[in-house]
Amino acid sequence: MAFDRISNFEGVYANLHTPAVIIGGVCVLIALVLSTILILQHLQSYSKPAEQKWIIGILFMVPVYATESIISLWNSRFSIVCDILRNCYEAFALYSFWHYLVACLGGGKRVVELLDNAARKEISEKLLEEEDKEAQHQHSLGDFVFRPTVYGKYLYTIAKFGVVQYMILKTLCAFLALLLEIFGAYGDGEFKWYYGYPYIAIVINFSQMWALYCLIKFYNVTHHRLQAIKPLSKFISFKAIVFATWWQGIGIALICDFDILPKQGKVQNGIQDFLICVEMATAAVAHVFVFSAETYKYLPVSEHCRFASVDSKTEVTLDKNGSSAAEQKEAQAVSPRTRIAESVQDVVLGGGEHVVKDVASIISQAMEPVEKSVNKIQESLHHISLRSPTRKEAEIKANVHVTENVVGEKSIVDTEIKVECATQEVHAR
Repeated sequence: MAFDRISNFEGVYANLHTPAVIIGGVCVLIALVLSTILILQHLQSYSKPAEQKWIIGILFMVPVYATESIISLWNSRFSIVCDILRNCYEAFALYSFWHYLVACLGGGKRVVELLDNAARKEISEKLLEEEDKEAQHQHSLGDFVFRPTVYGKYLYTIAKFGVVQYMILKTLCAFLALLLEIFGAYGDGEFKWYYGYPYIAIVINFSQMWALYCLIKFYNVTHHRLQAIKPLSKFISFKAIVFATWWQGIGIALICDFDILPKQGKVQNGIQDFLICVEMATAAVAHVFVFSAETYKYLPVSEHCRFASVDSKTEVTLDKNGSSAAEQKEAQAVSPRTRIAESVQDVVLGGGEHVVKDVASIISQAMEPVEKSVNKIQESLHHISLRSPTRKEAEIKANVHVTENVVGEKSIVDTEIKVECATQEVHAR
């Protein structure tokens, strides 16, 4: 009975596969066209490299997701490879979004100053209310949950660590999944203890939720300074892609695990790929408005002395008495077009340099507690050896015999060295 049910469903799936590929292909084409145009606009109006290099990294997520999903939908044999590419770029996209927020705040050093100032202000306000000064300087997990501002510059380090650890773990887990798949031990979508899928899912979920939580806490502290870029819409549009697609895959896997849908025939991956194709078309449309390049085509004249043209606006308003009032707005310079090759070079080389530095920094921070623990163990063993009741000491004796022979006008010197080594037990008092 169950076999007939699965066979019937696979027959329906086979009949729907071609229409699904066609619909998905149309959605992917829309996503690719809109994303490519938007990326080219940013590359041509590359007036703020510190921000735009990361925007371009975020925008590339749609073409990557869309392309790998349609390939996987068309031929399920490529699903595991496409899934690895998607997971790796998903981690980099989250890293790009973090750096975009930092760049909009003026860079890492400026963010540290802002967080330190905010921490001093909040601590001072608390000290006026409470007299226990030392308690205010002892940070706890409760402070991070309810009052992250008091962490000051350490909040920047914590948030950065949370984002970069996700990028590292996501990439490592993706390649580990490929290795397990080769040996038949991955079990994609199988929640069984002898497969690697449930363990990798737990690790990625924990890492992902921690990264999201750190990012939310950082956003809560700095959102009032990010109002100019309308951060909430960017935050939602980005998170909808990264986290909704992941939980969507987990949901489909659970549905298949409860036998609501069959697991055979890559049905699970096919449904996920089709949904992502449709979702990427929607995401591409949202990005056109959320990450528009128009804001980078115009810059204040005071900040940009080299420009193609200047736009100056004057608004005239009339009141009920017929009198008029004119308001002169700040002149804006139309930034010159940048060569796409130069912009791409800065995106690739500049972004890659940031990635290498941050990964090396986070690995170094993660290894510090391990090194301290190893040093403590070595010191403990050394002290134990010194406190032992008996220990052996080595006594070395050297006897040197020198003989000089004179033959004619030549002098020949023979040296004979005898070394004796003896050990004796010394009892500690």
